[in-house]
Amino acid sequence: MTSLNVDLFTGAVRDVEQTQYRILAALKHARDAFSENRIYPHLGDLVTFYRSITTMLETSERMRSKQSGTVSGVDWDELELTYEWPQLEDDEMTVVARLLEWALPHVEDTLNEGKAVYEFVDEQLEIETVGIVPSYLKEGYMMVPDRTESEFRVFRYTMSVVHDDGEKARMLRTTLCRSVPCKDVEPHPSSIKLELVKERRDLPNPATYLFETDVAFPYEETMLPVVKRRLLRHLARETGRA
Repeated sequence: MTSLNVDLFTGAVRDVEQTQYRILAALKHARDAFSENRIYPHLGDLVTFYRSITTMLETSERMRSKQSGTVSGVDWDELELTYEWPQLEDDEMTVVARLLEWALPHVEDTLNEGKAVYEFVDEQLEIETVGIVPSYLKEGYMMVPDRTESEFRVFRYTMSVVHDDGEKARMLRTTLCRSVPCKDVEPHPSSIKLELVKERRDLPNPATYLFETDVAFPYEETMLPVVKRRLLRHLARETGRA
C-alpha cells in the first residue's frame, strides 16, 4: 500500500497519472479504515500529508528559485522545503504544483472523514474519576475496557510539559500495568485502585480515571489513542486551574 508522504511528488513529472492513482488508492485505504472506525495511524498520516501539501503550495515560488531541485522533504522547524539535485525545469515544477493543487481537495475530504469518526468516538466516551481526586494529577492510572477482547486494561500514565521555542505542549506516556479478563464479571475499578496502591507505594493516592463506552471500537487503532488524547485534554484543563 502506498504511504502518503511528500516523496510521492518527487517523481510525479515522469508519470502524473500513476502518481494520482497512487494517491487516490492510499486515500481509499484510509476511508475504508474510517468506515470501520479504525482511526490510527491513518488520521495522523493524513494530517502530516496535508501539512506537507499546504506548505509546499505556500512555498511554490521557492521551488522555481536558483536553489530548487527535486523536492526531498519538508523542514518543519523552518517550514521550508528541502531539495536534492538534479534541478527541475520550470515546466516540471509547474507539473508538480498542479498535482499539489489537484491532491489538496481530495486529501481535505478524506481528512474530514477521519476527523468526523474521531469526534464520534470521542463523543461515545465517558470519563469518571475513581475515588478521591488528589491535587497532584501528573501521574496516575487510567482504566480502559477492551470490549473487543472482553478485557479490562489498566495503564499508568505520566504527563509532562515540553517547551519548544516558547510554545508549551503537553505529552502523555502510558505503561500497561495489567489486563484483567472480564467475560463473566467486570472488575470493580475501586478494587483495582486499592490493589495498585498496595503494589506501587510511590503513588499512595493516585489520580485514577475510568473510561467507558457501550461501543466495541477497535482497541489499538481507535479506543486507546482517543482515550489518551481525551485524558490529556482533561488533565491540561484541570492542571491549568491549579
